[in-house]
Amino acid sequence: MKKIRLALAGLALLIGLGAVALALYAVTFRPAQRPASTEVIDRQPLRLARGQYLVTSVLDCFGCHSDRDWKRYAGPLSGPPGAGSKDCLTAEHGAPGRICFPNITPDLEAGLGRWTDGEILRALREGVDKDGKALFPMMPYHEYSALSDEDARAVVAYLRILPAVRNTPPVSRIDFPVSVFMKLEPRPLPAAVPVMDPADRTVYGWYLATVAGCAFCHTPVDGREHPIAGKEFAGGHVLKGPWGAVRSSNLTPHATGLGARTREELIGQFRAVPKGGHNTPMPWLTYAGMTDADLGAIYDYLRTVPAVDNRVEKYREK
Repeated sequence: MKKIRLALAGLALLIGLGAVALALYAVTFRPAQRPASTEVIDRQPLRLARGQYLVTSVLDCFGCHSDRDWKRYAGPLSGPPGAGSKDCLTAEHGAPGRICFPNITPDLEAGLGRWTDGEILRALREGVDKDGKALFPMMPYHEYSALSDEDARAVVAYLRILPAVRNTPPVSRIDFPVSVFMKLEPRPLPAAVPVMDPADRTVYGWYLATVAGCAFCHTPVDGREHPIAGKEFAGGHVLKGPWGAVRSSNLTPHATGLGARTREELIGQFRAVPKGGHNTPMPWLTYAGMTDADLGAIYDYLRTVPAVDNRVEKYREK
């Protein structure tokens, strides 16, 4: 019996040590990454103009990284652009912990002022912060990995000239085990990303639909928040936040999606900017700044995606 007790004690000790080792590994494990580039991005006028357009009208950077007035339709900005948001997503919204949105202005203490251009580029498209820690993938770095090198540089150049704001939003706290799983998400870019040709309407439409987050919001996800294959743009992704809860609409060419809607009708919907109704995270005010050519390219691309029969009841309670 004594030998059995010793054996069991030894086994328990091994299990305990294994658990401690696993916990230490989970804490110290670093996501896949490469060193940030050392480049200093030239702030040419054309690059700054392109960066402003991308940040304010396509990528919707300020939609997350600014305070919003969710008492008004579509949550117009209520604080300095890029200064971060006091509105975190919590368990109430289905978040695995507390997800907050930091200051991305050039402030030296509260923002990106001490980040290098290369570190911002890496965070934007590869998902690790200044210190090489994984960003929660609500920051759509998988989608932004499609950004061409030049467009990514334009975004960083524009962020650098924002007015610096001394504002420190709450810090994210991700629950275990998601805090470990998220370290598997970052992916270093394997090669340079070329500029897309706007003349190729379908390919350029794919590019814009990707970096503008159309697929990110309008594709349903599984239990691990990964897009469901074969359901691209089919809608039904439940989006919860300060706006309430809404299911994204079907953007495929099926009758339950875009159906017979014309390019002009879709562009007109963005130009009109709905004024009210159930609140929504759809960034109407942001996308209203896109050119007709770019909105039209997105339409042209969406017409090529597989049609999926999925009638979405956007505001169903459960």
